[in-house]
Amino acid sequence: MNIKKRFSNFARYVAHVSGQPYAFVLACMIVFVWLVVGPFFSFSDTWQLVINTGTTIVTFLMVFLIQNTQNRDGEAIQIKLDELIRAHQGAHNAFLDLEELTEEQLCQIKKKYEKLARKARGELKQGKEDTEANEV
Repeated sequence: MNIKKRFSNFARYVAHVSGQPYAFVLACMIVFVWLVVGPFFSFSDTWQLVINTGTTIVTFLMVFLIQNTQNRDGEAIQIKLDELIRAHQGAHNAFLDLEELTEEQLCQIKKKYEKLARKARGELKQGKEDTEANEV
């Protein structure tokens, strides 16, 4: 098994486990224990450094793991949406890679859809149906 596959599996597992209520409870317990032992260390700089260092390290590592998981999930969702567009008769195949367009191009397409939506809402108020696939 290559390193990318291992990392993906590990990232998926860690993201899943860290999103569980038990992980939050564990984090709260660690903070609670840290607070309780504070008086024994006279709330020293070292005592503060322990929690600061620990949270910084965990946050730093979690950013990469969660980003990996979100990237994969986003790609999978995009592929599924692309397949739905591709398979649906009357859908615009030109929309298969919208995520690759510039902000300006997306704004132009959005404006066209906003115009269609306004028109459709007006027609709904008149009792007409809202099911036709208009050209964009």
